[in-house]
Amino acid sequence: MVAGLSSGKVALLDVRPEEEFEAGHLPEAINIPLEQLDAMLDKLPRDREIVAYCRGPYCVLSHEAVQRLRQLGYRVRRFEEGYPEWKAAGLPVA
Repeated sequence: MVAGLSSGKVALLDVRPEEEFEAGHLPEAINIPLEQLDAMLDKLPRDREIVAYCRGPYCVLSHEAVQRLRQLGYRVRRFEEGYPEWKAAGLPVA
């Protein structure tokens, strides 16, 4: 995933609430809380794969976002680990 980010082939989608996003997120991530997803589809690129994430392996927000975006024809997958595991691994955060 990191290679996809640096090459610009992947767009990160953080579906957590705005307050959590502001407290920390993956670099370059777009924040669209799940309940606002349908209203903010114009912020998502159609020409890149989207990787959705949330609070970690047991968080359902990114599962729901992936299902919805696939229904709409987006190329999308879920980042299982989510923000907490990314941060705990010492990877860069914004």
